[in-house]
Amino acid sequence: MARIKGVDIPDNKRIEISLTYIHGVGRSLSNTILKNAKVDINKKTKDLTEDELSNIRNELDKYSVEGDLRREVALSIKTLKEIGCYRGKRHIKGLPVRGQRTNRNARTRKGKGKTIANKKK
Repeated sequence: MARIKGVDIPDNKRIEISLTYIHGVGRSLSNTILKNAKVDINKKTKDLTEDELSNIRNELDKYSVEGDLRREVALSIKTLKEIGCYRGKRHIKGLPVRGQRTNRNARTRKGKGKTIANKKK
């Protein structure tokens, strides 16, 4: 199992898909990295040589991914909370931040529904 940026990427998948297991790397960035590293997109991870892996690691160093990206996002959210803006308050309350409705949906952010007594009238 290859290890890139502190993440074990799966061996039996194509390298294009395997790179997406790294936080901050999607399909398009994965393709860009592989093109710049001159690695075949359809190659399986287990078939890569050490040279190709080092080329991929060098290309990934140019982007903010994994721990750095998580830290950056957490810092941005913390800043929003500290200045007390609308989005920051929504983060604090655990409600949707981007303008979604909350009276019937938003269970992902709000958690499991709470039953209210005598609500059925």
